[in-house]
Amino acid sequence: MKNKLTRKQKKMLRRIIAAACLLIIAAIVTRVLDLPWWVNLLIYAVPYIVSGYDVLKTAFINMIHGQFFDEKFLMMVATVGAFGAGEYPEASAVMLFYQVGELFQSIAVGRSRKSIANLMDIRPDSATVIRDSIEKEVSPDEVQVGELIVVRPGEKIPLDGVVEEGASSVNTAALTGESAPVDVAVSDSVISGTVNLTGVIKVRTTSTFGQSTVSKILELVENSSEKKAKVENFITKFAKWYTPCVVIAALLLAIIPPVILGINSWDIWKTWLMRACVFLVVSCPCALVVSVPLSFFGGIGGASREGILIKGANYMETLAGIDTVVFDKTGTLTKGVFAVDDIHPNNITQAQLIDIAATCESFSSHPVAQSIVRAHEGHIEKDRISDVKEIAGKGVEAVIDGNTYFCGNGQLMEACKADYHDCHLTGTIIHIARKINDDSSEYLGHIIINDEIKEDSQKTVSILKKLGIKRVVMLTGDKDKVAKNVAGKLGLTEYHAELLPADKVDQVEKLLGEGAKLAFTGDGINDAPVLMRADIGIAMGAMGSDAAIESADVVLMDDKPAGIAKAILIARKTMRIVKENVFFALAVKAVILILGAVGIANMWLAVFGDVGVLIIAIFNAIRAMRSPALPA
Repeated sequence: MKNKLTRKQKKMLRRIIAAACLLIIAAIVTRVLDLPWWVNLLIYAVPYIVSGYDVLKTAFINMIHGQFFDEKFLMMVATVGAFGAGEYPEASAVMLFYQVGELFQSIAVGRSRKSIANLMDIRPDSATVIRDSIEKEVSPDEVQVGELIVVRPGEKIPLDGVVEEGASSVNTAALTGESAPVDVAVSDSVISGTVNLTGVIKVRTTSTFGQSTVSKILELVENSSEKKAKVENFITKFAKWYTPCVVIAALLLAIIPPVILGINSWDIWKTWLMRACVFLVVSCPCALVVSVPLSFFGGIGGASREGILIKGANYMETLAGIDTVVFDKTGTLTKGVFAVDDIHPNNITQAQLIDIAATCESFSSHPVAQSIVRAHEGHIEKDRISDVKEIAGKGVEAVIDGNTYFCGNGQLMEACKADYHDCHLTGTIIHIARKINDDSSEYLGHIIINDEIKEDSQKTVSILKKLGIKRVVMLTGDKDKVAKNVAGKLGLTEYHAELLPADKVDQVEKLLGEGAKLAFTGDGINDAPVLMRADIGIAMGAMGSDAAIESADVVLMDDKPAGIAKAILIARKTMRIVKENVFFALAVKAVILILGAVGIANMWLAVFGDVGVLIIAIFNAIRAMRSPALPA
């Protein structure tokens, strides 16, 4: 119990200690002194009322409102029945141990909620906005899009935005689980809920607080408990019918055997009444009702500490049964950042070729074009360009220093009638040619561009196979040659290339039709249709991506593929704990119920069957909060 107890828990603990002391005193007094039965009853009633008055009060209030069959009603009937049968020590002890179980339950739920509460600490309290050249501290809800806010070291960044002035390091651990700080400077995006560490920065907001990343994440986590797993719904329905059946069975157990035996002896009635009380105590369903949702809550909380947001227990349950993982390539297995790999000039120098290509592409915002501009590493004189035309699906035509150049794919080379050739290297090939006349162009060479594979992509694929995932599939819109090269480096045997977004949905539909339990993983920006169609949609690298948070079932706040394997491991561990608790509780209760019905089990064993099983199940459920380690 490293966590501090709440005021309510401290009060409960004091009552338990007081009741335990009073019960010991009562046991000593009644053993030493030969007192009348009614005096013994009054002596044992004191610790009983001290420990259980709230249980009795709640049971009576529920009965007034017509709610008879709950665990407090069972406990009241069982203990009052034990008093009626003259088993005063057992009656007081049962109520005392029941409260011990309630305390353990409260502490366990508190510990489980703490991981969620820690996540809730990302909610900013205020924002410092600059209005009329004056800094004003306001609620984040009052800041509009486009306003300038000031964030000082140690403060939470209250809204999503772009750094307009200053530089700093930002701690993103609350969102991503990644402890290493991220450096930000002018023009870099920052995310609400992260913490500014070193320098003062001024941020131009790009969203209101209600639409910010932190607001969407908090809403996601707060609503996660509403989406129950099938096993949770089963336990809820089970308890609804189970308790009335137990009460009726106990009543029949207390009445029918003495009637059948035809013996009017009080000892016989007392014996069967005690068996009925044992039956009631041990059949209390709290071990199931508490431990199952607690296990899911612990699993969701533990995942959140790893930067993995699971939207509900139902998704946790589905994720545990996944046997097929499908990846989008760009931005998921690869960095989504293109870089020039090689330059192959033809009758000109490499510097001349990259200068022409970068000048042609300097007006384009396409990632491939930007990678060429970055590779130029020099000043591009845009006044050299007199005309630029983007040719959809082919490339760019530009007039530079009076000469017309073509920069694009093979189709553009064919259109301008350049004698080009493909490269032996794998990647996106950008060809460059200079127009001679309307009937021909001079081929100047080509540039090879590749999307860099993420550091842990290969390891993630290997881990998924170790976890027993039957099929790991890559989908991409890139050419088959590029996809084959990436798949080979990652150890993937199945991939599908040259796909449009609709084609990706078709591929997922095909796999689902083959009976696969499928998780699709994408960057969440242009993969929303596929994320929603899969059994489980996993969006990764989702900081700031509204589409990811809204369309995916599981959100990974960083861009590391290993988070997918970690999410599956957490889900499997949580479901294993849930099943352990269900089977353990039902098995122990079934055995003690049978033993109680035939008179072998007494009230003390019944207490173990109820409170003991509950405490063991709670401790087992707490294990779900600790995330398992990935296999080597």
